[in-house]
Amino acid sequence: MKLAKKITAAVLAVLVIATCFAACSGKEDKATEKVKVIDIAITDEEYAFGVDKNQPELLEQVNKVVTDIKANGKLDEICNHYFGDGEAAGVTSAAEDSSKDQLIVATNAEFEPFEFKKGDQFYGIDMEIAKIIADELGKELVIKDMKFEAVVTAVQQEKCDIAMAGLTVSSERAEMVNFSESYYSASQKVVVKGDDTTFDACQTKEDVEKILNALDASAKIGGQNGTTGQAYVEGSEDLGFTGLTATFVGYDNGSLAVQDLINGGVTYVIIDAAPAQAITTAINAVA
Repeated sequence: MKLAKKITAAVLAVLVIATCFAACSGKEDKATEKVKVIDIAITDEEYAFGVDKNQPELLEQVNKVVTDIKANGKLDEICNHYFGDGEAAGVTSAAEDSSKDQLIVATNAEFEPFEFKKGDQFYGIDMEIAKIIADELGKELVIKDMKFEAVVTAVQQEKCDIAMAGLTVSSERAEMVNFSESYYSASQKVVVKGDDTTFDACQTKEDVEKILNALDASAKIGGQNGTTGQAYVEGSEDLGFTGLTATFVGYDNGSLAVQDLINGGVTYVIIDAAPAQAITTAINAVA
């Protein structure tokens, strides 16, 4: 999952997340929290879009859109729809039709705030950008919702034109698709039960890692299949992760992993920071 260092829209979004959710958490009764996010990033990664290698012109066009929306403030505006007080814009997918000029996007619409569904409409940062790209190209937008681990493969097999699913840039994926310019700086964070105090004294990434590295194979860490969280637990030479001794338990999405944490099925969950906050906020809001 997932998987620039100036004060760009991506960095602004991270700052807005921190302030927005810090404010929200201040209103909650901490004693009633079912789950919480340990607010220390354990990875640093970049999100980008994965474009069909056989469409170099599309890559150029996508990069132009990414550059433009960073420069003209549109990316900031879109991020504010989900991290601030802006109003999210629903995106409608057309039916796939080979007789029409269409942009076919592969996604996994279970990764709020980047892509998710309400009714028959798609929402999220990636989906709003997808609409902009399609409009710029004068194409009809088709969004194909699938499991996350199938998204890059669908583009590689030319079933879709572009993967837009909170994709972390990696050399392994770069063998399958051409990555666009990065548009978002992301990280992984640990989710624990609301009354878990294990990480309360942690001040740094190294503090969190010391605790995670001390876990044995009996400890189960949940996460979404095919994401950076899985790579972090199991190890990845590609991403530079040595891996943990703890056992990874995979789910179709982060929400299922966090729900199983509540049910006692896993010890911790490791998922992308923004979805982690969205999921925990939603779960804690339910009486």
